[in-house]
Amino acid sequence: MEKLFPTDRLTKLERVRRTLNHQPVDRVAIHDQLSYNPTVIAFYSGKNIRGFNFTIDDICVAIRKTLDICFPPVAPQGTKRVTREDGLTIQYDEWTGWVVGRSFKDEVGARDWLIGRIKAMRESRFDAAAVRSEYRSRILDLQSKVGETVIFDYPAATGLCSVYSDQGMGLELFTYFYDAYPEVFHDYMELFVQQELRKLHAIADTALSPVVLIAEDFATKQGPLFSPEFLRQHHYPYVKALADAWRSHGYKVIYHSDGNFRKSIPELIQCGVDGFYCLEPNCGMDIVELKRTWPGMLWAGGVDGVDLLERGTPEQVRAEVRRQIQESDALRTGGMFLGSSSEINPPILLDNFRAMIEAAGEVHNSKF
Repeated sequence: MEKLFPTDRLTKLERVRRTLNHQPVDRVAIHDQLSYNPTVIAFYSGKNIRGFNFTIDDICVAIRKTLDICFPPVAPQGTKRVTREDGLTIQYDEWTGWVVGRSFKDEVGARDWLIGRIKAMRESRFDAAAVRSEYRSRILDLQSKVGETVIFDYPAATGLCSVYSDQGMGLELFTYFYDAYPEVFHDYMELFVQQELRKLHAIADTALSPVVLIAEDFATKQGPLFSPEFLRQHHYPYVKALADAWRSHGYKVIYHSDGNFRKSIPELIQCGVDGFYCLEPNCGMDIVELKRTWPGMLWAGGVDGVDLLERGTPEQVRAEVRRQIQESDALRTGGMFLGSSSEINPPILLDNFRAMIEAAGEVHNSKF
């Protein structure tokens, strides 16, 4: 049994399962994405890391020593510029990337670009056995590296971000495109989700993990980017389709968006998701208040990743961790994963990350 702390009584998987099922836990389960912070990875791997000269194996050592559940680790991407087959040029800078060029500049070009993607999807071949084998091999390889830490993957999406976000048309151009060609957008979304469902049913296997993420950003700090009518037509039905499919295989399903998506929580609950991840307190998404309001849902990632983990002190971090655990009643009721409100990005201070992890191990359930 791999222990993060000498006082651990449950295995990592037992702790995660009990959290998902709203059962008492010995301590709160810890989740995060550790792929991007060289200082944290250097400390836990024991390596002399300069810049981003670390590997997947180094990341996995850090994960194994600090987390009960994790997103799949991602190796540094280098500082390259790549033009994709669909004409988007991406600039990578180790842990992030952004679009620096598109093959279109107006809504007509955007329409043609999306029609091209639709055509490519329709012409693609699908081999369920090969997809399942490749996915299973990848996850098992990662599992061998992260030990008993549970892998929390996000292999299927609705496609919304792939069109409107900076990794697609960009929001401004999407607005003009959607006004002129809503039927093209609808066709793309329908086909995208059909193909995601096909992949989902091929790879689903709760022996690999009991929980999965649906990740689509659609909110700012002030609230959703899109109208309720748009979301009801073009987003919620697809979230429901994916959630229903995952749940039919026995998974718990957690939904992710950045920003303040509180107004959408009731409708997302109706879509069949079991919980929510990435709760930014500075946007009005306090994990304690949310868990109290919807105690039957799962909540993850509520420790502020910017003002607190980047700019606060270890003492402030410890106090916030204790507040979240105690005021949410998470030790008795499960339902909450402790972690940053984003990811452990490079600006997060090592001492603050250590304080978050160590504080989680200091608050115990006396019933265990």
